[in-house]
Amino acid sequence: MGSLKVTLCAGAALAAALCAPAAHAYAADGGVSVAPSSPAPGTDVTLRVPDCTEKTAVAVSAAFESDVRLGLAAGDGVLVGSTRVRTSVQAGAYAVQVTCGDHARKGTITVEENRRPDTRPTAPASPVAPVDAGGGGTAGLAAAGGGEQARSAPPGTAHTVTGLVLAGIAAVAVALRSARSRSRGTD
Repeated sequence: MGSLKVTLCAGAALAAALCAPAAHAYAADGGVSVAPSSPAPGTDVTLRVPDCTEKTAVAVSAAFESDVRLGLAAGDGVLVGSTRVRTSVQAGAYAVQVTCGDHARKGTITVEENRRPDTRPTAPASPVAPVDAGGGGTAGLAAAGGGEQARSAPPGTAHTVTGLVLAGIAAVAVALRSARSRSRGTD
């Protein structure tokens, strides 16, 4: 599941970098970069935070529809995440804060007036009201080491012997049952 997140985040970052027009440069301010730097309300934005000591972080801004979960995009230590600017936000500068381990990173996003009034946003970029459902039985494994401990070794000799013994018991049970049903039918 971790590699799927990394792949999706890397794809989102690549798509944002390739699709962003030249006029929308990255706005780097205090270690948090936002692309495009001056979006209109309802626009999707991508956040990047380099040199973070953690593997995940959360970005918060009054301009965003919801908090942004950031994750590693590649082995370079850059955290990446995407969200959408609220459609009801007024034009102006908004603070973006990212808590990265013990350090808080700050940046700004400047929301411009909606230049395309006919553009309506599609589905939200991230959950608007996510449910904190927990992780069930896997929560401890995910918290312990990012899922590395959840991977088990392939079946060994003990598993093979156990499987063969169970298959033998099942074969004997089927043979005894068929023998009983034949003896009842001939009496």
